[in-house]
Amino acid sequence: MNKALTIVDLQKMKQDKQPITMLTAYDYPLAVMLDEAGIDIILVGDSLGNVVLGYDTTVPVTMDQMTHHVQAVTRGAKRALVVADMPFLSYHLSKEETLRNAGRLLQQGGAKAVKIEGGQAVLKTVQALTAAGIPVTGHLGLTPQSVHQMGGYRVQAKTASAAEQLLTDARCLQEAGAFALVLECIPAALAKQVTAALHIPAIGIGAGLDCDGQVLVTHDLLGLSTGFTPKFVKRYANLQQDIGQALASYRDEVQQKKFPAPEHSF
Repeated sequence: MNKALTIVDLQKMKQDKQPITMLTAYDYPLAVMLDEAGIDIILVGDSLGNVVLGYDTTVPVTMDQMTHHVQAVTRGAKRALVVADMPFLSYHLSKEETLRNAGRLLQQGGAKAVKIEGGQAVLKTVQALTAAGIPVTGHLGLTPQSVHQMGGYRVQAKTASAAEQLLTDARCLQEAGAFALVLECIPAALAKQVTAALHIPAIGIGAGLDCDGQVLVTHDLLGLSTGFTPKFVKRYANLQQDIGQALASYRDEVQQKKFPAPEHSF
């Protein structure tokens, strides 16, 4: 088994222009599969609210829920670096509560780092977390926890002023101590500019080919998600259809008294 990846390894991957792979997981079996597939970073995203808990947005996800799912993922990940999202309002109320919540994701959950959304408004938070020894990934562009403020899920930083602000935010997050940055749903040309301006890895989702790596929601690429599929998603499988067919076959065989067959009985 390869040794566990660290944030230093990720920095070297950027320097060596070796693309970084990042995917989401919310449970033990999927974490094992991602780890064995050689995925570099496993993100326990608050997207679990949409993907596995049935919420319309990520906003309702709690610290208890995040910690529970992070624990499951870290039991399955041996090589991949596990990053845990800090959910809505878990890093906004006070420095003390922020440190307590982030520390919980590492100490109880077993994550190696946390991810927080925002630019200028969270710089002091990033500084406080890194000063406490908690590695931080930033997140700019489309920030799902602010979906109501943004008026929905849409491409961000399309104007010159907004693009300049995002570039400034990225540099400031780097200076504040973030070891990596997720760029979501921004123009590819801007993502290329931001990636070139940083010495920390920039991981894109709907941000073009020129980032240091890519991240997707695993359920999206496997064809397990329902409802709207964003433009930036490529489906590498259609497991929802395959699973549906398997379940229907099981139902039919039980109803027709074909299962269990003799080879399945004692």
